[in-house]
Amino acid sequence: MVEVRGRPFLEWLLLRLAQRDGIRRVILATGHLGEIIEQHFGPQPWCGVHISFSHESKPLGTGGALRLAASHAQSANLLVLNGDTYCDYDSTRLFELHLANMAAATLWLSTVTDSTRFGNVAVDVDGRITGFREKTPTQGRQLASAGAYLMRRDVIATIQPDRAVSLELEVFPSLVRRGLYGVVGSGPFVDIGTPESLKSASGALESEFDGLNCT
Repeated sequence: MVEVRGRPFLEWLLLRLAQRDGIRRVILATGHLGEIIEQHFGPQPWCGVHISFSHESKPLGTGGALRLAASHAQSANLLVLNGDTYCDYDSTRLFELHLANMAAATLWLSTVTDSTRFGNVAVDVDGRITGFREKTPTQGRQLASAGAYLMRRDVIATIQPDRAVSLELEVFPSLVRRGLYGVVGSGPFVDIGTPESLKSASGALESEFDGLNCT
């Protein structure tokens, strides 16, 4: 809910989904202080987006929260986004490659110059993800998961319910060589998880958010 360019960051993500991807139904996975988000968006459609909420009563990690949220969904494949990062993913390309590979999950990858905070991802020539190295002080250009994923709902359903599970450390590594693919994209990858990255987010996203507005 922190503001970037005059709006809560989450609003920008929802506007992007609606106005550039044509998505009209979103499930927000909330946890501690999640009522603030629910009160902000309210029970009615927000800017043409029908929002429902999946609230965890105890910390479930990124994987456990997704498992809970997916129980409210009906689609065979779900677009999953982090709430504190932005990348210029191409949803059409992501979906086409996901289906062509009959993938369990397909991750949008961005090139970073320092993977200390994000970890890095190894991909073979066919786009299969072959391994992860989480948050090691690796310098130089590396591929990092950009927080946008397409996942089969039946794969999400295999996550053990009602316990804390990490997508990044448990779920995705378990899918290596079992249908896990990556798509390398271009454009900005912005994380607002630290005061420093939040401070730089407004300028980095100026052109990305241009033209997005609530109608």
